[in-house]
Amino acid sequence: MIEVSVEVLILLTSAAVIAGFVDSIAGGGGLITVPALMIAGIPPVAALATNKVQGLFGAGMAAFSYARHGHVDLKKQMPAALMSFAASIAGALLASHLPTDVIRLGLPVLLIAVALFFAFRPGLNDLDRQQRITMGVFILTFVPLIGFYDGLLGPGTGAFFMIGFVALAGYGVLKATAHTKLLNFASNVGATLAFALVAKPLWITGLCMGAGQMLGAYLGSKLAMRVGSKGIKPVLVVASTAMAIKLIWDALP
Repeated sequence: MIEVSVEVLILLTSAAVIAGFVDSIAGGGGLITVPALMIAGIPPVAALATNKVQGLFGAGMAAFSYARHGHVDLKKQMPAALMSFAASIAGALLASHLPTDVIRLGLPVLLIAVALFFAFRPGLNDLDRQQRITMGVFILTFVPLIGFYDGLLGPGTGAFFMIGFVALAGYGVLKATAHTKLLNFASNVGATLAFALVAKPLWITGLCMGAGQMLGAYLGSKLAMRVGSKGIKPVLVVASTAMAIKLIWDALP
C-alpha cells in the first residue's frame, strides 16, 4: 500500500491549488499535478488515476461558478456533457490497449497549433461569431473525440475543447471557457469511474488535492469572468506552449 506523509500531502494540495487556478482559465492543470504526484513517489498508473480524482473537483467548481453567473446553461449542455462522460470512460478503459505513445508524440504539434491560433487569430474576443458546424454535429463528433482523448491521456483536453468551441461552434472566448469546464468535468467523472475499476487511485490524497483544486478553480474562474478574453487568451497560450515543451522534454532520450 502506498503511503503519503502529511508533509507531502500538504505540498501536493498546494500544487493542486495552483493547478486548479490555471486549469479553470485555460486548462493544463495536469501539467502541474501529474509531475507533482510522480515526484512524490507515486507510480505512474496510480498517479494518473489519482490525478483524475482530484481534477474532477476543480473542473466541477469551475463549471459551477461559470453556470452560476449565467455563462453556461447546464440543462442545454447536458447532452454534450453525457457524450463527454461516456467517451472518457471508453478512453480510460482502452488506455492500456491503444498506442498512446504514438498519440503522445503528435500532441506537442497540436498544442503549439492551439497556442498560435489564440495568439495570432484576429478578432478573438468574448462575442459569439458564426458557427461552422451545427451544435448537433459538434456534440456527435468533436465532443466524443476529445472526451475519449481525456480518458486515454488527458494533457491539453481543456485547450482542445476551447479551440473547438471557438473555431467550430462560434463561441466567444469566455463562453467557450465556461462550456469547456463543464465538458471537462464530465470527462473527468467518467475517467475517474473507469480508473477506479482498472487502477488504484489514492483516494485520501485525491480528495485532499481536490479541496485545493476547488479553491484554485474558484479563484481562477472569478478572475476569468472579471477580465474575459484579455486575460484568458494569454494564459491559454502560455499553458498550451508549456504543455508542448513538457511533452517534448519527456519524449527526449
